[in-house]
Amino acid sequence: MSAPACQRVGCVILAAGAGSRLGQAKPLLALAGRPLVVRAAEAALASTAWPVVVVVGAHAASVRPALAGLPVLVAENPAWAEGMASSLRTGLATLRCFSREIDGAVFALCDQPHFSADVVQRLIARQRATGTGIVAARYGGRLGAPALFTAPFFHALESLEGDHGARDLIAAAHARGEAAAEDFPELALDIDTPADHARALAALGLTEASTPSRSADHSANS
Repeated sequence: MSAPACQRVGCVILAAGAGSRLGQAKPLLALAGRPLVVRAAEAALASTAWPVVVVVGAHAASVRPALAGLPVLVAENPAWAEGMASSLRTGLATLRCFSREIDGAVFALCDQPHFSADVVQRLIARQRATGTGIVAARYGGRLGAPALFTAPFFHALESLEGDHGARDLIAAAHARGEAAAEDFPELALDIDTPADHARALAALGLTEASTPSRSADHSANS
């Protein structure tokens, strides 16, 4: 399934999970004084993607205030416990409600510290150069998020279920020659556990003292 070059690309930041392995609300974990969800949203906003949608769920009441003042669309996924697929569907539905002219969507996670506007731009540029229906980041020997999906794949995204996200969809499309890969080895670093957080701090040259401690509100929503 090939696709024409995307002209209007939106971006969806997935930040609806409970963060149970981390022991607190992951979107609100701070690096360099800024919550992960804010870092991801600001990175997307610095790209040409528009609009930027942030999907919230388990900690929606705490995450919404952190996004106040940012020109993003906040979409609450009441079915977040079903898994990542439900957040993909929620984010895509919000993009399509915003504009029926959206012909591409970048889906990104809030827990990759090296996610940046450059990542988004490279995905878009790769799609325009190849005409493939999907362009996914490649790291750790596999394809995954962030990934750009063109409109011909929107129906497949809307049909996803469970907690596998779109990885299987990407792999199948790649096997058929319908997905391209863009190498981002730095994106192999994500934050799921306190040990991951420590690795992220080291990778960014930060210390625990340079990041705010958890607030009681964050802990209460873990």
